[in-house]
Amino acid sequence: MATFDTSRTTYGTASAVNRFFGSLNAVLASVIAWNDARVTRNALSSLTDRELADIGLTRSDIDDVAQSNFIR
Repeated sequence: MATFDTSRTTYGTASAVNRFFGSLNAVLASVIAWNDARVTRNALSSLTDRELADIGLTRSDIDDVAQSNFIR
């Protein structure tokens, strides 16, 4: 006669899986943020100095704006 043991717990595996997907999510978020900054930097770099002045920026502001550290 076969028996099925139902007294075992899976606490360790669930937390390991959560840590793995949490780390994967953090890596993915970093890649997305890097790509957003790259696209923003490229778009602003393609503007002329006059166009940048029209929106209140200078060439030296581009990196700050792309990294979302810009406060004026």
